[in-house]
Amino acid sequence: MEMAYTLKMTNIAYGKEHNVKELQEYLPIIIPLVIVQLALLAYVLHHIFTHDTYKRGNRTLWVIVSIIGMEFIGPILYLVLGKAEE
Repeated sequence: MEMAYTLKMTNIAYGKEHNVKELQEYLPIIIPLVIVQLALLAYVLHHIFTHDTYKRGNRTLWVIVSIIGMEFIGPILYLVLGKAEE
């Protein structure tokens, strides 16, 4: 019984170590995507708060869409559907 428990704990520890190594492999891809995502969100929120006219909807709608759909979708929806032509 004790040997089975030790073996199980060893497998759990190895699994966690394996997950960390796997995550480290993807960090060079993930970090730039997160930076681009946050920069896009910042640009869109700045644009929403500094402009009064929108093609569709209002300021409240686009702030909610941008924040809830933060993973590229919300800001891109705003840029395509909400941003008025200047």
